[in-house]
Amino acid sequence: MKIQVSIKETRQLLSKSKLPDADYVINPYLGCTHGCIYCYAEFMRRFSRHTEPWGTFIEVKKCTANLDLRRVSPTDTILIGSVTDAYNPFESRYCVTREILRQLSSCAARVEILTKSKLVCRDIDLLKKIPNAAVGVSLSTTDDLFRSWTEPYASSVKDRIETLKTLHEAGISTYLFAAPIFPGFSDYQALLEQTAGYVDYACFENLNLRGSYKARVFSFIAQEYPGKIPLFEKIYNQKDLSYWDDLEHNIRQCCDMFRIPCRIYFHHGSFQT
Repeated sequence: MKIQVSIKETRQLLSKSKLPDADYVINPYLGCTHGCIYCYAEFMRRFSRHTEPWGTFIEVKKCTANLDLRRVSPTDTILIGSVTDAYNPFESRYCVTREILRQLSSCAARVEILTKSKLVCRDIDLLKKIPNAAVGVSLSTTDDLFRSWTEPYASSVKDRIETLKTLHEAGISTYLFAAPIFPGFSDYQALLEQTAGYVDYACFENLNLRGSYKARVFSFIAQEYPGKIPLFEKIYNQKDLSYWDDLEHNIRQCCDMFRIPCRIYFHHGSFQT
């Protein structure tokens, strides 16, 4: 797939956040090329002049000024990659994220990166210099065929699990971001079994469906897994939240069994910065 790439100058990359566990966010790019069918971040098109479909363009943010860290306290959390993947394939060429990590080397705040890409391992040398750094790897399934349909251009399941292992063995704090949880598909126990030795904790976020991507996901389910449509109808059209309540209870029990602390982000509404 051909991707339109442009350079956009910006005055500052550090922004205040409304996320529940992040005080500030840094998004080195606008857009993402993973092609995830459920991507909520396409709302970012409202803030750009792009008319192309989401996933077919990427803006590389060029910032001549250093990060303004004066307002950041040691108790704050900075999340890199809230509405983009800071390690999309173009990072290997432009190295915007790598330069950001250089500037954060003496930052006392907690610095978190959330990614689907094995490219993050390139920057282990810089991650080790950040006093309180953590990397979360997003993974919704252990079935790579399902992954290839829902996240066609992201790293494979095997590569992501290997990424957690590599980072963990390098002494970097890691966590599993089990998201989005697809009702009837995402096997939380399998995710925990395959990552338990390489993560300090696990987070779980439900699949939120709204806007244009709701129709896209429903179309995919109807075509490939028509037997799952009644469940999706019950959750997303009839607004029955009992599925998530029951699932949260089961996930907590499973995390206790694996002795992995967990954070569960069900019923939180939209994740927007």
